[in-house]
Amino acid sequence: MEVVTMTGKSGRTREGHVHGTGGTDGTGTGYDVVVVGGGAAGLSAALVLGRARLRTLVVDAGEPRNAPSPHMQGYLSRDGMSPAAFLAAGREEIAGYGVELLTGRVTAVTRNDTGTGTGTGTGTGNAGFAVLLDDGRTVRARRLIVATGLKDELPTVPGVTERFGRDVLHCPFCHGWEVRDQPFGVLASSAMSVHQALMVSRWSKDVTFFLHTVAEEELSDQDLRRLAAAGVGVVPGEVAELVVENDRLTGVRITDGSVHARSVLYVGPRPVPRTGLLERLGAELSETPFGAYPVVDPTGLTSVPGVWAAGNAVGFAEQVVHAASGGYRAAAAIVGDLLMTDLDAAVAA
Repeated sequence: MEVVTMTGKSGRTREGHVHGTGGTDGTGTGYDVVVVGGGAAGLSAALVLGRARLRTLVVDAGEPRNAPSPHMQGYLSRDGMSPAAFLAAGREEIAGYGVELLTGRVTAVTRNDTGTGTGTGTGTGNAGFAVLLDDGRTVRARRLIVATGLKDELPTVPGVTERFGRDVLHCPFCHGWEVRDQPFGVLASSAMSVHQALMVSRWSKDVTFFLHTVAEEELSDQDLRRLAAAGVGVVPGEVAELVVENDRLTGVRITDGSVHARSVLYVGPRPVPRTGLLERLGAELSETPFGAYPVVDPTGLTSVPGVWAAGNAVGFAEQVVHAASGGYRAAAAIVGDLLMTDLDAAVAA
């Protein structure tokens, strides 16, 4: 049995068993909770679960949504911290409570209604899960948290992908302060992009709205009046490419050859929720203009007994602070659920 030594933020040294060396079912592969995804939501959940003395495994594919960004903003006490440093701090903290972290992917989950749970709990029944990993191993869990997030599909304009997270941005709350008062451009992807053009005018009074593939007739009279009131210029015509000089965005070129000087471009990525595991488990999804997301209760419990979801797995607009909060709520609910499940089983016995 391999043992790893982990030092947490308090300086305490704890011995934690690596994956597959013990467990709640006595077979060496059982966990109270498996968390799928090691971003803000997954790590936050794991921290709460570890502190509650539940045997927890986090399986992380290493694909955080905010990886292209050099910093994250709006998280009290962590404002300006890099996403990589934030995740590193989170991993250190969960290790201090014996939580195991495995780099890899969950490829399939099978639900077993007569699994390792033994009571009624809070709407979870006797749910247990067999979790298949991409290395071929299978672990068992009494409860599951899906924090797989989403993927941003960027507009197919030359230069956008290469500059994303630098001077091509998507969220003014995340980056608006850092680029304030610079000449902004907003690339329309639909008529809904008007909202983005109006919002970014809070951070700059020099905003140009590039209609790109959106016809001007698609904008309502109210849209046009609001854009005019905000001082946002409207440029019809498809965007051909971004103009970059000395590794800095300097302009936006239209297909007619004209170049509009801009130093920041906001785009609206198409969010693609990573809900494959939830779909295969039969979770109820709700269609939104930004993709289909699981129907959850206030704690993140999905329609599948024993399965919670948190972070961008439940909505495209979840910022890091929201994701961490969602992970905390899900974990706290699971702690209570498993406790009552076991107490009910003891009473019945």
